[in-house]
Amino acid sequence: MAEQRRTHGGSKTAASSRARRPARGPEYAARAAGKSLEGLIGHPTEGVSAVRREDDGWCVVVDVLEVPRIPDTTSLLASYEVQLDHDGELLQYRRVRRYRRGAADE
Repeated sequence: MAEQRRTHGGSKTAASSRARRPARGPEYAARAAGKSLEGLIGHPTEGVSAVRREDDGWCVVVDVLEVPRIPDTTSLLASYEVQLDHDGELLQYRRVRRYRRGAADE
């Protein structure tokens, strides 16, 4: 009977650890930021330039194709700073840079 209690206690511990919120890392933050931003501004995301953990969640820099042009090297892109809470919900965003695809960083 003591053996049953230990087994039951072990499964109880496993169940309580499953009930805890899963850890959400930088990959999750990057995907959530891109998806949220794309839905709000209607421009396709090109990628993520930076992910930074902050006290209240995440700060993600997302690169977006704003004006497609031919040739592609003259297309206009922009970098947006996206603030997310710990659950990946968008708190705010702002455009921090706009540039031509073919332009070198200064």
